[in-house]
Amino acid sequence: MRLHIANGRLIDPAHDRDGIQDLFIADGRVAAVGQAPDGFHADRRIDAAGLAVLPGLVDLSARVLRQDAGAAAQARFSSAELRAALAGGVTTLALPPDVATPLDEPAKVEALLREAPAGHGRVLPLGALTVGLRGETLAEMGLLAQAGCVAFSPGESGIVDTRVLWGAMRYAAGQGLALWLRPQDPWLAQGAVVAAGAYADRLGLEGQPPQAEALALQTIFELQRATGARVHLSRLSTARGLDLLRAARREGLPVSADVSANSLHLTDVDIGYFNTAFHLRPPLRGQRDRDAIQAALREGLVDALCSDHAVVDDDGKSVPFPHSQPGATGLELLLSLTLKWARDARLPLPQALARVTSGPAAVLRGLSPALSGLGELGVGAPADLCLADLEAEWLVAPGALQSHSRHTPFAGMMLPGRVRATLVGGRPAWETPV
Repeated sequence: MRLHIANGRLIDPAHDRDGIQDLFIADGRVAAVGQAPDGFHADRRIDAAGLAVLPGLVDLSARVLRQDAGAAAQARFSSAELRAALAGGVTTLALPPDVATPLDEPAKVEALLREAPAGHGRVLPLGALTVGLRGETLAEMGLLAQAGCVAFSPGESGIVDTRVLWGAMRYAAGQGLALWLRPQDPWLAQGAVVAAGAYADRLGLEGQPPQAEALALQTIFELQRATGARVHLSRLSTARGLDLLRAARREGLPVSADVSANSLHLTDVDIGYFNTAFHLRPPLRGQRDRDAIQAALREGLVDALCSDHAVVDDDGKSVPFPHSQPGATGLELLLSLTLKWARDARLPLPQALARVTSGPAAVLRGLSPALSGLGELGVGAPADLCLADLEAEWLVAPGALQSHSRHTPFAGMMLPGRVRATLVGGRPAWETPV
């Protein structure tokens, strides 16, 4: 299919573009920007007047799997969550491993990728770092990489035994693989449901101190110095952690990082009176930490902003806060929360949008040359893009979301920007219902 997207405001941070320009697509890739190639005849012309033409968003943390009843750890894609991604303009997402469906064997990865629905975006699985995500025995990372895993993660439980992490880093460095880690000391984090501090004390809830992140980071960086392993840090949440990241970057360690859109906008006081919609992982922290996250994202110390999308059903949230399940839906909110941050911080749109397009795409490109071209609209790049009304304001009504999960801390909030259409490989994959 050949497409001509006309009269749209093309914003492509990777190529420093922001202006009214036409886009021409052929064979699933960008054929030209501005002027049509010689002999180009469009099968369809889309008038994007009044809309922004953006690269498809790249989300580095979104859980979109389900487990069939009675199936032994058989991971399958949730059609509702894939629709939610497209409704949010997300065309590429990294899939963290889950203890219920750990991708710890090549056959599991191959089976999952075989049943991936066509035209629903690019899902890049992270392999389980250890068998069953139990933190004891390393999984066959080399074979998992051949099966399609782009990096390896211990999941939310982390690794208690530092010898296992040491062995994983040595093996990964030797094989040219990368680890995807959420830094959290397992002992200091044990039992914690909120961030430690005055508000946690007032609520009488077990708090996780910032040292849980700092100690884990110091361990990771020390092992990196010894092994040279490449590491991506998922969802940093503390000012101290960002200070340590800055020092590691100055030192030249091969490290990248992302933060959650939840941590970018919210703090621990937003929990209010035990509102389980605000039970998140990592926990919401204080204003100083949120300010440090905003600054680090603005300056580019942090490469990417992620949705941290997680499916939590009503049973998981309809219990007392300490016993509730952490997580929130986020795929459909990622673009709007990025635009809100840009508006509140008075940032140029290309600078803000880079954190959900070219920034995370660069992280993925560092994992594999085959992932080049994502998050941009340069000639030859995959034609993954979205058309968005940047002036639209919409009310976050959980019942109107595409995701199976209706729980979000942003429920009832007015947010800017609305995706009107999403294209994957040059083909329309989502259009806003009339």
